[in-house]
Parts: sequence; structure tokens; C-alpha cells
Amino acid sequence: MLKERYREAFLAYAGCNLVLAAAAAALCAYVAPAAAGSGIPEVKAYLNGVDAHSILAPSTLFVKIFGSIGGVAAGFVLGKEGPMVHTGACIANLLGQGGSRKYHLTWTWLRYFKNDRDRRDLITCGAAAGVAAAFRAPVGGVLFALEEAASWWRSALLWRTFFTTAVVAVTLRAFIEYCRSGKCGLFGEGGLIMFDLSSTATSYRTPDLIAVIVLGVIGGIFGSLYNFLVDKVLRTYSIINEKGAPFKILLTVTISLLTSCCSYGLPWLAKCTRCPLDLDQCPTIGRSGNFKNFQCPPGHYNDLASLFLNTNDDAIRNLFSSGTDNEFYISTLFVFFAAIYFLGIVTYGIAVPSGLFIPVILAGASYGRLVGTILGPMCALDKGLFALLGAASFLGGTMRMTVSVCVILLELTNDLLMLPLVMLVLLVSKTVADSFNRGVYDQIVTMKGLPYMEAHAEPYMRNLVAGDVVSGPLITFSGVEKVGNIVHALRLTGHNGFPVVDEPPFSDAPELCGLVLRSHLLVLLKGRRFTKDRVLTGPAEVFRRFGAFDFAKAGSGKGVKLQDLDINGEEMEMYVDIHPITNRSPYTVVETMSLAKAAVLFRELGLRHLCVVPKTPGRPPIVGILTRHDFMPEHILGLFPQFKHHM
Repeated sequence: MLKERYREAFLAYAGCNLVLAAAAAALCAYVAPAAAGSGIPEVKAYLNGVDAHSILAPSTLFVKIFGSIGGVAAGFVLGKEGPMVHTGACIANLLGQGGSRKYHLTWTWLRYFKNDRDRRDLITCGAAAGVAAAFRAPVGGVLFALEEAASWWRSALLWRTFFTTAVVAVTLRAFIEYCRSGKCGLFGEGGLIMFDLSSTATSYRTPDLIAVIVLGVIGGIFGSLYNFLVDKVLRTYSIINEKGAPFKILLTVTISLLTSCCSYGLPWLAKCTRCPLDLDQCPTIGRSGNFKNFQCPPGHYNDLASLFLNTNDDAIRNLFSSGTDNEFYISTLFVFFAAIYFLGIVTYGIAVPSGLFIPVILAGASYGRLVGTILGPMCALDKGLFALLGAASFLGGTMRMTVSVCVILLELTNDLLMLPLVMLVLLVSKTVADSFNRGVYDQIVTMKGLPYMEAHAEPYMRNLVAGDVVSGPLITFSGVEKVGNIVHALRLTGHNGFPVVDEPPFSDAPELCGLVLRSHLLVLLKGRRFTKDRVLTGPAEVFRRFGAFDFAKAGSGKGVKLQDLDINGEEMEMYVDIHPITNRSPYTVVETMSLAKAAVLFRELGLRHLCVVPKTPGRPPIVGILTRHDFMPEHILGLFPQFKHHM
């Protein structure tokens, strides 16, 4: 560029981007497809109770880290913040199960998290740590976990996430101090406050409040449109991605070329601007800085290149900067907003770890500054503050988060005086956007087919009862069951829980004893403590053979598998007492209970199985089992299509 060899400069720029993009896409396509995208919808689904394969696997963690580095360095319009949430959750999962046997990364000294709740809590802390590290916003991380990630919350989890993010803040501070002398490249610039606006004098009047409400309405409209277009693009990309890994890489390379053409080509449309007189060095020569010379004569800078060809952090810093009313032309802000809006939509969904926060903040800040420039004569607010409010309005319109986004933005900018205006613009934008569609993460969860349970029941569930939707046929075990029957049931079904029914001579009449899990049955069968006669052996025999740790929740890929059992024909005819490993107090509802109430109970208690018992005596002691699948709209509307008009 300095030697005016512009064609060679573009080839070098686009070529570097292409290599980095292809490397990140190859990692995603061949090693861990689950690492593509932001990962927040997957973490949100996991914390809702969806234990999908490979969401938090070590391979996903590896690809998430190095794929994010490649994607950000390739100049894509994406952020590293969403992937950092997923990265934090993956690290927490790895620690919670004591490492990975498959990759020979195990720590016997590390305490195993023996149940679903403990592991969920640890992964919630990991997600909060990801936000705290990405935005240097520890309190924002706690509130993000509360508002967006976790489905179950309690007071103990509050202080655990707070402790985690406090450690993140201390660690970040230590690294920033160490890197202050430039040892770590661009890391640490801005300190813990990335975009400090505290020096701006903030005073506002009634016309300013009207301008803020207008920004909120614009943010709500643009945000809902953004979500609609992201959904359409993701559905289109899924058709391409299903054709295999080479097509994923080809799509990523195509978007990389498009991004390079836009970020290199569009600044040619901008006019050159004379440098401010109070600056010693303009334009900035080097890797980072506010002003880019591009093709301008000495003493001038290209304002559009200063947005496109800077790091994301520097571009946001430029837009948020105060006292720079004439730094950007209206045409520049309009072109940059249109390009970032469009590129952000087409980039999300390619086979690269990609977050939505940075594209949304960039687009929101650009139209916020644009509105501030247009309304300049009427409003006393600084253009940089308009950019901050624009970013808040767009975040509210796309993600529908309020409290956590508000605190994250305040921690990013250190401008507490803006709190009332940020609150107002977030509430207005969320209210406007909610009238069109749902938040972007909720849409992606639905599109990926993850069986996510909402906090509220659908209206048509009030017209149904629990007995209407139980799936059959029901498979039950006796308290002392033949080994062959258990093996046969485990082989033919994928059920993870089975009711245990006691019958004479072990009880006076058939009665529900409890619920036994597949994983516990496999451990029991592997122990081979069988009897030739159908008799009770009692818990003492089981406790002598097994420790409590044997029945703890195994890490991914670590539990006993059905194929691990080597049971011969003689043992198939023997019996085993399953009373000691049965949950004697499972949650039950009567078959006439409202399905809406059962759905709320199922979600609030974080259940996997809910037993449905008969209302009248003289019938079998259990009608069926409700699982997450039975509460899904697809299942219910498949059974009762007449309720589709209630959707």
C-alpha cells in the first residue's frame, strides 16, 4: 500500500485471509463440526437438560480455540465472545469429569462431579467465566449466566459464578499488567475498561430522551429483521453443509473472499479527510490505530478504511470515541453499517467458530452514530454516546437480553451516568422486537432441533392431561427380574429409565416400587451378582460388591456399554435383585393432572423422567413415563393436530 502497488496489496490481503479461513474451516469440518457457530445455543440447551453428544467434548474445545483464532484473524465479521462462552463451558466439562481418557488427559486427584446438578453448576460457572474474560466484565458474566444461559438458578450458584468471574478478573488484570510493555501484541490495550467513556460529560434533556426512544425503536426493527435473515441464511447453509466437509470449506472460502473484497474495496468510495491538528501522528502506521491512510495523500486519512481495516476493538473504540463529531462522514457510517449488517448475517453459519456480539455492536454503534449526526442540532448528547446507545439498542433487538447487556456495556465503557438511557433503550428495543419474533439464540436452538423446554407451558397444554401424551408401550421390571429380560429390554430400546413394579410374593398387590436407570442396570449386570432362584438378596450384597462411586454419573464416553457385558446363556436364566439400585421416591403425577402443570413441574425440578400413575384403583400401578420428548410441540401436535391453530 505504501508503494502504491494496490493490486498486489489486495492479493496479499485476500490470500492471507483465505488461508486462515480455510484452515479454521478444515478444523471445524473434519475434527469437530459442533464447534461451528457461537456455541451459546448449545450451552443453553445443555443447561436446560439436553445432553447432546459432542457439544462439550475435548475435540470441540480444541477446535473452538484454534478455529476462533483463525476466524478472527481472517478478517471475518464475527466475534470471539460467543465462542469464549462455549470454550469456558467445555473447560468446565473437562474438569468436571476428571479429564478425557480418549485423549489421555486424566487427573485422578480431581474430584468428580457425580451428578447432573453439580456438573450443570460447574458448566454454568464456565459460561460466566467466558463472558467475563471476553468483555472483561465479571458482573456481566454472572448476569449473563443468570439471564440467558442457565435454566435452573439458586443462591449457591450465584456466589459460585461470582467467585469464578472474580478469579477471571484478577487473572486478566495480572496478564494485562504483564503485557503492558507490548510483550503480547495487542492484548491488554484499554486495560480492564476496553472502551473508556468516563471522561465524557453526560447531561440530557427531554429531546435527548425522545432521540433515545427513536434509537430503541430502530434497534428493535433492525434486530428482529436481523434474526429473521439469520434464520433464513442458516437454513440455506444447512443444505450446503449437509453435502460434506469439502462444501463447508468451499462456502467458508467464498464468504472470506466476499469479506476481503468489501473491506478492501469499499474504502475506495470514501473521501480523504485532513488529520486533526492536535494529533502528532496521523495516519497511524502499523498494525493497529485509529487513522488509516489507505490511498490518501500525506496528512490525510480514510475514515472508512479506519473502520474496516482496524481490529474489531479499535473499530468500536473509534465509533465510541467522544469529542470527534466530524471524524466520520454520514455516507461512511451508512456504508459501514450496511456492509457490517449484511456480512454479519452471511458469516454466521459457516464452518468457523463465530460470535454475534461484535458484529451486532459494530452495526449498532455505526447507526447510533449516524442517528446522532443527523439529530446533532437538536440533541446535546455526544456522538460517541449515541454510538453506545445504538449498540445497546441492536443488542436488545437481536438477543433480547436486558440486565446482562446493560451491565456488560457499562463495564466495557465505565460510564455509569449513562445507566438510565441504556436501560431505556434496551427495554424499548426488546419490546419492539418481541412483537415480531424471538431472540436469535432461541431461534437457533429451535432450528437445530434441540428439545429445549421453555419456562412457560404452551396455551394448548391446558386442554390436555398427563395421561394423554405418554408414549407406549411401557416396559417395566419386577423387583427381582430375570437377567435375560433386562438384557433383552436394554438391547431393544433406547430408554434411560424403567419403572420397577413389585408383585406377589414381594408385595400384597402390584405396586410401583420406583425407577431404575439404564446406566445403573449396566453396572449391576457387569458385577454378575446373580441368583438361581427368584429371591431378595438385599442391599448388603450390592454394597459389598460396589462402591457408591461405581454408580456416579460417568463422563462422556466413560460409562459401561451394553456391548461390554459378556453374559452367557446360563446366566441369562438367572435372577438379579434390582431393589438396591432403584430410586424408591421418583417424582410422580396422577394421570388427570393438567399437562401444562406437569410441564412446569418437569422443567422447574430439572427432571428427566416423570412417572404417571392411575387415578382409580384396580389398574396397573403405573400408566407411563413422561420424558422431555413428550412435552415437545412436535409430539403433542402430532397426536392432537386440532391444536395447531393455537400455535
